[in-house]
Amino acid sequence: MKRIKTSMLALAAIAIGTFAFKAIEGGSIGGTVTPGDAATEAWAVSATDTLKTAVTNGAFSFQNAAAGTYTVVIDAKEPYKDATINDVKVEDGKATDLGEIKLSE
Repeated sequence: MKRIKTSMLALAAIAIGTFAFKAIEGGSIGGTVTPGDAATEAWAVSATDTLKTAVTNGAFSFQNAAAGTYTVVIDAKEPYKDATINDVKVEDGKATDLGEIKLSE
């Protein structure tokens, strides 16, 4: 009987340990900038997280973004103006596509 209790306790500890160290997936934010060479970087800012990524050939993507609400800022080259997208919602395991973001002069 003592062996069974010890075995059950060991199995329970292994199960708890496995779930305790499960990685947080996060979500992603992506989009494209038009014109494709008009921006250099994109930023995603939330209350607890700030992410930065390059804009390459007009495309950008933030991976492993924590769930929450972000403001995305596209850092434009002159003569274009920066673009800001508010209230971007990110959910764990889901991709948020901002589509095409047209920069104005």
